[in-house]
Amino acid sequence: MTLHLRSLAELEIVAGQLIAAGRDRPVWLFEGAMGAGKTTLIKAICRGLGVRNTVQSPTFSIVNEYVTDSGEPVYHFDCYRLRNEDEALDSGLEEYIDSGERCLIEWPERIAGLLPPDAWTIHLRVENDERVIETN
Repeated sequence: MTLHLRSLAELEIVAGQLIAAGRDRPVWLFEGAMGAGKTTLIKAICRGLGVRNTVQSPTFSIVNEYVTDSGEPVYHFDCYRLRNEDEALDSGLEEYIDSGERCLIEWPERIAGLLPPDAWTIHLRVENDERVIETN
């Protein structure tokens, strides 16, 4: 699936399309260059899932935990600062991924060996003043 985000006004629509397409996939991997919009898209996805907490990048904490209106947890990871997979294991990342709950992971290439084979990849890139979002 390929989606085009031409303005922030379309963000909620694109997030809704991703939620519908990935409904049965608990682990979502967000790939893209710095500034491509990964965290912004995750914020919109969390709103679409019913998260009312403030959603922000867990750059320093590695993981932020949110709860939806229906009481379901959503885990948001930012692996940018991890030096290796051992640091990810020390943070408990494997238990989160194995929980079956929704895990939204930025910079997944840093922990590639720990990711489940059925994880859903969402790649973002900037192209001619728009964000192009491709999924596997």
